[in-house]
Amino acid sequence: MKLIVRMLLEIVAIMDPAMGNRGTKRSLELYQTEDDDVADVPSLTELPPSSSSAAVPRQKHGGGLGTPSGAMTVISGFSDENDPIATVLNKHGLGWPAKSTLSRLNYTPEESSANEEKLAGAVRTILECLGEDPDRSGLKDTPKRYARALLWMTKGYEERLCDVISNAIFDENHDEMVIVRDIDVYSLCEHHLVPFKGKIHIGYIPNRMVIGLSKLARIAETFARRLSVQERLTRQVALALNEALKPHGVAVVMECEHMCMAMRGVQKPGANTVTSCMLGVFRNHAKTREEFLSLIRR
Repeated sequence: MKLIVRMLLEIVAIMDPAMGNRGTKRSLELYQTEDDDVADVPSLTELPPSSSSAAVPRQKHGGGLGTPSGAMTVISGFSDENDPIATVLNKHGLGWPAKSTLSRLNYTPEESSANEEKLAGAVRTILECLGEDPDRSGLKDTPKRYARALLWMTKGYEERLCDVISNAIFDENHDEMVIVRDIDVYSLCEHHLVPFKGKIHIGYIPNRMVIGLSKLARIAETFARRLSVQERLTRQVALALNEALKPHGVAVVMECEHMCMAMRGVQKPGANTVTSCMLGVFRNHAKTREEFLSLIRR
């Protein structure tokens, strides 16, 4: 009986006319379908009025990429504290660093030069193992050239997400879908160290805060310039954006051709791999997801 009374009181509170004065924005309502779980939809009525937006600190609406703390990014039904990829940043502001990422980031010029020479020596060994003569004219400088090229192609290990995003998060009190599509990406498959390339499409529904459009491409570039697999790369971009903005939802779709399938192994050039990561309203509501997918196909 007490439970029924409590439920009735909650219904009365919801139906209180005073609630209408706060105004629910229609844009988010468009992302709901009849079979949606309304309890999962973020309420825009909880946000302060736009007239006071200038006084709202960024940290209240944005995430932790501007001030890295190493806190976990936990998404209900998607990540948990036992999932290592749920930690977007470590205490150094690095997104999912590898074993020696911090060392490479903090190299002095002398250490960086020594690391490049060490890598060039390894490339020379590879050439010898292939049956080549690394001292012949065409290969004489190849170890150094390839070492420099490989370090550039993996420069994402030397980039901190908080530096990539910098101060490009703005309170625009915006809650409509934002999409940047057809971003070219190039990465190296960690299984065979050969390239995969394609396009990535990134969308989100802001919770007031928006990010500079070029930063979406830069986030993707940061993670792509590492040894990676497409599935993880797609997820990293989505989680990083979610941490930076705390939006209502994030959607990322990636389409790539893998050279490990085209030039070796099964040898199927032209075969594309499509991966996606949906968070928030994109994950919970089919209508929102379908709108995003239709827009990136236009």
